[in-house]
Amino acid sequence: MRTDIFARLDREPEPPKIEPPRMSRHRIALFGGTLAFYLAIVVAVLVSSWLVTLDWKVMLFRPYQQWPEIHAFLDYYVVLGQRGPTATMVACWLGWRSWRQHTLRPLLTLGAALLLLNVTVGAVKIGLGRLGPHYATQIGSAELFAGGDIFPSGHTANAVVTWGILAYLATTPRARRYLSAMSAIVSLGVGLTTVYLGTHWLSDVLLGWTAGLLIMLGLPWVEPLITRAEAWIFAQREILGLGRPAPSAPVAVGGPLTVPLPQQDSGEVPAQNLARTTAQSPPLEPVAANGTGGRPRPHTSHPPHLVRSERTPVTPAGSRRPPHADRTPRGGTAPARPVAGG
Repeated sequence: MRTDIFARLDREPEPPKIEPPRMSRHRIALFGGTLAFYLAIVVAVLVSSWLVTLDWKVMLFRPYQQWPEIHAFLDYYVVLGQRGPTATMVACWLGWRSWRQHTLRPLLTLGAALLLLNVTVGAVKIGLGRLGPHYATQIGSAELFAGGDIFPSGHTANAVVTWGILAYLATTPRARRYLSAMSAIVSLGVGLTTVYLGTHWLSDVLLGWTAGLLIMLGLPWVEPLITRAEAWIFAQREILGLGRPAPSAPVAVGGPLTVPLPQQDSGEVPAQNLARTTAQSPPLEPVAANGTGGRPRPHTSHPPHLVRSERTPVTPAGSRRPPHADRTPRGGTAPARPVAGG
């Protein structure tokens, strides 16, 4: 019994035809506008503009003190933006999709998106080194290059990418619309929750939304690489011998073992061979009528009385042997019996 993870993929010779999103002009325009907005936020924080002032006003407002009754719920809701739990849940769903659709594209797309997220967001976090609201030292300062890792918001960017990948991989336009709306609501809620809890500045959340959206808009550029990676994985599977085994004929348990006999080219037995075989074959022994299973009777001086002696012995179906030569057909004259002791 096959137990490898590619057993289900072997049931279909080709994956279903699912068209990935293309990098159309409309998508390129959205990508360019989002990239410009991303750079504008970074510049606004670098020059300590009005955006940094707004960050301080929201932080000093302390939303978690204004509405403490929702604090417990939002502590759990923010988990929807954490990398470990969300990536595990989405990976399980996409793994089931890969098993059902006989393709590795869903899992590879998720891996590529998370890799891009780690590289881009992580590089900006480390490069700018901004401190969070709870660790701020000077009112009105942007708190940059202080050894922090808060800008952009990783929770927000992760929510955009992790839940947005479900909409990106949707197979119908209707499902894509619904999943896009769901991912937008979840990521919006996660970003605002971090501001409520005081773990991120408002500008952190804005840049996190923008960073996640850039990754989702640029994924079609990565599709050729995903296709080549899938082809390489399947090629390695064939090299390692993990493909489907050669089909073999089923053998019935306890059934007879059939040995093929050699046949001539014509597939028929010549007439002279059939006659020679018939002539050399010994005559069939008559079947005993005493119900003893065909065992011979003991020898006596008088031949036993045969009740069915006048009948022609039955020749087995398909047998090449002729009936017994010393039997008289029905309706004929039986030979005279010798009288013992006369």
